[in-house]
Amino acid sequence: MTVLRMDNVAVVVDDLAAATAFFIELGLELEGEAQVEGAVPDRMTGLDGVRSAIAMMRTPDGHSRLELTKFLAPAAVGGGADAPAPNTLGLHRVMFAVDDIDDTVARLRRHGAELLGEIVQYEDAYRLCDLRGPSGIIVALAQRLG
Repeated sequence: MTVLRMDNVAVVVDDLAAATAFFIELGLELEGEAQVEGAVPDRMTGLDGVRSAIAMMRTPDGHSRLELTKFLAPAAVGGGADAPAPNTLGLHRVMFAVDDIDDTVARLRRHGAELLGEIVQYEDAYRLCDLRGPSGIIVALAQRLG
């Protein structure tokens, strides 16, 4: 058996509305919102009394999804540092291809995004950057050149 596709990447956030607005500004589309609770999420996560609100975001090409999850119960727990360094073990970042990196960074800054370093050029192929978004999520942007 082989993997058919990657369905989505889930990110736990502390402010679902702010995270949803951030990713809409980036260009993702809100596919749907829901609250989940009961035996299925309890058994799946190994936690008791799970109740969470989710927003499913879809990339414009329809091929990728980002699930934003706010745990209402039990409360989300911190993973250590409030703003983990880019070399922290675990999920590193989510990268998106954009058509204008400067414009995208400017728009995301209005939603609290901060560059981790600077916008750099990789050979004659890409302009790249890492920025920190809502709930400390590291988002990378890539603009193909030429």
